[in-house]
Amino acid sequence: MPLKPDERTKLDSTDDKLFYEYPRFVTHVDEGFIQQLTDLYRDRLKPNTRILDMMSSWVSHLPQEIPFAHVEGHGLNAEELARNPQLNHYFVQNLNENPQLPLKDQDFDAVLNCVSVQYLQYPEAVFSEIHRILKPGGVAIFSFSNRMFFEKAIQAWREGTEASRVELVKSYFSAVPGFTPPEVIARQSSLPNFLQWMGVAGGDPFYAVIAYRSP
Repeated sequence: MPLKPDERTKLDSTDDKLFYEYPRFVTHVDEGFIQQLTDLYRDRLKPNTRILDMMSSWVSHLPQEIPFAHVEGHGLNAEELARNPQLNHYFVQNLNENPQLPLKDQDFDAVLNCVSVQYLQYPEAVFSEIHRILKPGGVAIFSFSNRMFFEKAIQAWREGTEASRVELVKSYFSAVPGFTPPEVIARQSSLPNFLQWMGVAGGDPFYAVIAYRSP
């Protein structure tokens, strides 16, 4: 079901471009999360393919050893994107103002989104665009944890639970005809098991929702 108008609202309703005007050269999740994400990319992405890293920043977490034909970056801060060594090209666009991607139909093998889906106010339109630009059989991987810029996350995300947020992203895929049933990867702690056995507090939880464009 589409989001209700109040579910799309943000506590900070000012232009998102103002919020992201200054670069943030930090990582927004811990090393355990990043390692799991890179391992997932290593498992699901193929060499010599075309990748869109949507809502990206100065790092993409792609496996260094895999050669890709092209990695296109998208985000809201040009300085961050320019610092990203894994991008071949990038563009700046506010998807909450204009969800239409300036990219060709069926031109990408994979679309990636790391810890940013919670900021989309019109995800139905964005996911429709993702379907349009993916090749048949292409994959979309949306990863997230429990961190966010609270004032910029939509109400449906802010007021939800971790489980309801997984269902929310699944519903974004299901709202667009032509995606396979979404697959979920959920790991409550991103710390290695031996550290958990030693009583070390758990790291960031890792979630990924994955779907493919139907052939």
